[in-house]
Amino acid sequence: MIFNQSGCAFRQPVLSAVERHKINKSRSFDENIFNTVRLSAVEALNKYKMIMYLYYVYILKCSDNSFYTGITNNLDKRFKEHQLGYKKDSYTYYRRPLSLEFYQEFHDVLQAIYFEKKIKGWTRAKKQALIEGDFDMLLILSECRNATHYKYNTEI
Repeated sequence: MIFNQSGCAFRQPVLSAVERHKINKSRSFDENIFNTVRLSAVEALNKYKMIMYLYYVYILKCSDNSFYTGITNNLDKRFKEHQLGYKKDSYTYYRRPLSLEFYQEFHDVLQAIYFEKKIKGWTRAKKQALIEGDFDMLLILSECRNATHYKYNTEI
């Protein structure tokens, strides 16, 4: 959009590169600068849309040795908010000081949300195995121990 001298906005017609060049040649120096800045802003916006955001799923260890799992797109900022007690009604407010035990980076927010919800349903032992990077133990803890599981069902 372009604004006229009275501040009203109107759409700029779509022009080819040749037409823009002809118009730019006929404009004064100041108008060329304005057009260049405007085009740069549009290019910057297009690049901004293509930037991939990072999302983090993190596990904090609280002072009472409990774990808190969360998701954010700015890990440093979010950890400081937890440490400083940004929200008085949050789980970590009365369990400070905290330590960041684990985080995993994601490019897709839906995958990050899925992983966070998955971890929140885990036992403390599974979370501890994930934090320690003990993937063999994580696999063992993930096995179904239900009596109806095919490994334990002798009737088959």
